[in-house]
Amino acid sequence: MRFLTDQDVYAASVQFLRNLGHDVATAAERGLSRSADSELLLLSHNDGRIFVTRDRDYGALVFVHSMSGGVIYLRILPSTLNAVHAELERVLQIYDESELQSAFIVVEPGRHRIRRAASDS
Repeated sequence: MRFLTDQDVYAASVQFLRNLGHDVATAAERGLSRSADSELLLLSHNDGRIFVTRDRDYGALVFVHSMSGGVIYLRILPSTLNAVHAELERVLQIYDESELQSAFIVVEPGRHRIRRAASDS
Protein backbone atom coordinates (compact mmCIF):
# COMPACT_ATOMS: atom_id res chain seq x y z
CA MET A 1 0.00 0.00 0.00
CA ARG A 2 0.97 3.62 -0.49
CA PHE A 3 0.92 6.06 2.42
CA LEU A 4 1.67 9.71 3.11
CA THR A 5 2.37 10.44 6.76
CA ASP A 6 1.71 13.70 8.53
CA GLN A 7 4.59 15.46 10.26
CA ASP A 8 3.24 14.36 13.65
CA VAL A 9 3.54 10.61 12.97
CA TYR A 10 6.30 8.97 14.98
CA ALA A 11 9.39 7.89 13.03
CA ALA A 12 8.89 4.44 14.60
CA SER A 13 5.46 4.23 12.93
CA VAL A 14 6.89 5.25 9.56
CA GLN A 15 9.59 2.58 9.91
CA PHE A 16 6.99 0.03 11.04
CA LEU A 17 4.98 0.56 7.83
CA ARG A 18 8.13 0.41 5.71
CA ASN A 19 9.21 -2.80 7.43
CA LEU A 20 5.85 -4.30 6.43
CA GLY A 21 6.79 -3.52 2.81
CA HIS A 22 4.62 -0.47 2.23
CA ASP A 23 5.53 2.60 0.17
CA VAL A 24 5.65 5.40 2.74
CA ALA A 25 6.31 9.06 1.93
CA THR A 26 6.46 11.58 4.74
CA ALA A 27 5.38 15.21 4.73
CA ALA A 28 8.87 16.16 5.94
CA GLU A 29 10.63 14.24 3.16
CA ARG A 30 8.49 16.05 0.63
CA GLY A 31 9.13 19.47 2.15
CA LEU A 32 5.50 19.76 3.27
CA SER A 33 5.94 20.10 7.03
CA ARG A 34 4.37 23.56 7.04
CA SER A 35 1.51 22.72 4.68
CA ALA A 36 -2.11 23.17 5.68
CA ASP A 37 -4.03 20.06 6.71
CA SER A 38 -6.39 20.40 3.75
CA GLU A 39 -3.45 20.65 1.36
CA LEU A 40 -1.87 17.47 2.74
CA LEU A 41 -5.14 15.57 2.49
CA LEU A 42 -5.69 16.71 -1.09
CA LEU A 43 -2.13 15.83 -2.08
CA SER A 44 -2.48 12.40 -0.51
CA HIS A 45 -5.72 11.78 -2.38
CA ASN A 46 -4.30 13.01 -5.71
CA ASP A 47 -1.23 10.77 -5.27
CA GLY A 48 -3.39 7.73 -4.52
CA ARG A 49 -1.99 7.48 -1.00
CA ILE A 50 -3.67 6.79 2.31
CA PHE A 51 -2.98 9.60 4.77
CA VAL A 52 -1.68 8.63 8.23
CA THR A 53 -1.84 11.13 11.08
CA ARG A 54 -2.03 11.61 14.83
CA ASP A 55 -4.13 14.78 14.35
CA ARG A 56 -7.82 14.30 15.11
CA ASP A 57 -8.73 17.44 13.09
CA TYR A 58 -8.71 15.41 9.86
CA GLY A 59 -12.06 13.91 10.86
CA ALA A 60 -13.63 17.35 10.48
CA LEU A 61 -12.05 17.79 7.04
CA VAL A 62 -13.39 14.44 5.86
CA PHE A 63 -16.87 14.55 7.37
CA VAL A 64 -17.76 18.22 7.97
CA HIS A 65 -16.00 19.71 4.95
CA SER A 66 -16.60 16.65 2.72
CA MET A 67 -12.99 16.23 1.66
CA SER A 68 -11.90 12.86 0.33
CA GLY A 69 -11.32 10.06 2.80
CA GLY A 70 -8.38 7.74 3.01
CA VAL A 71 -7.23 8.70 6.50
CA ILE A 72 -5.79 6.51 9.23
CA TYR A 73 -5.87 8.35 12.54
CA LEU A 74 -3.45 6.81 15.04
CA ARG A 75 -4.48 7.34 18.66
CA ILE A 76 -0.99 6.57 19.85
CA LEU A 77 1.41 7.53 22.61
CA PRO A 78 4.93 6.28 23.19
CA SER A 79 3.51 3.98 25.90
CA THR A 80 0.98 2.44 23.47
CA LEU A 81 3.23 2.22 20.40
CA ASN A 82 3.42 -1.59 20.19
CA ALA A 83 -0.31 -2.10 20.81
CA VAL A 84 -1.30 0.47 18.18
CA HIS A 85 1.17 -0.96 15.67
CA ALA A 86 -0.29 -4.44 16.23
CA GLU A 87 -3.80 -3.12 15.57
CA LEU A 88 -2.59 -1.15 12.55
CA GLU A 89 -1.08 -4.31 11.09
CA ARG A 90 -4.41 -6.07 11.66
CA VAL A 91 -6.26 -3.24 9.86
CA LEU A 92 -3.91 -3.54 6.89
CA GLN A 93 -4.61 -7.27 6.72
CA ILE A 94 -8.40 -6.95 6.99
CA TYR A 95 -9.03 -4.13 4.51
CA ASP A 96 -7.69 -3.73 1.01
CA GLU A 97 -6.19 -0.50 -0.27
CA SER A 98 -9.33 0.62 -2.11
CA GLU A 99 -11.40 0.25 1.06
CA LEU A 100 -8.91 2.29 3.06
CA GLN A 101 -8.76 5.03 0.42
CA SER A 102 -12.43 5.80 0.96
CA ALA A 103 -12.59 5.57 4.76
CA PHE A 104 -11.61 7.26 7.99
CA ILE A 105 -10.09 4.71 10.35
CA VAL A 106 -9.30 5.32 13.99
CA VAL A 107 -6.63 2.91 15.25
CA GLU A 108 -6.02 2.58 18.98
CA PRO A 109 -4.69 -0.12 21.30
CA GLY A 110 -6.60 -3.35 20.70
CA ARG A 111 -9.32 -1.97 18.44
CA HIS A 112 -10.20 0.17 15.47
CA ARG A 113 -13.24 1.92 14.06
CA ILE A 114 -13.86 2.45 10.38
CA ARG A 115 -16.25 4.94 8.86
CA ARG A 116 -16.80 5.29 5.16
CA ALA A 117 -16.19 8.76 3.78
CA ALA A 118 -18.53 10.39 1.31
CA SER A 119 -17.83 9.42 -2.27
CA ASP A 120 -16.29 12.12 -4.43
CA SER A 121 -17.90 10.83 -7.58
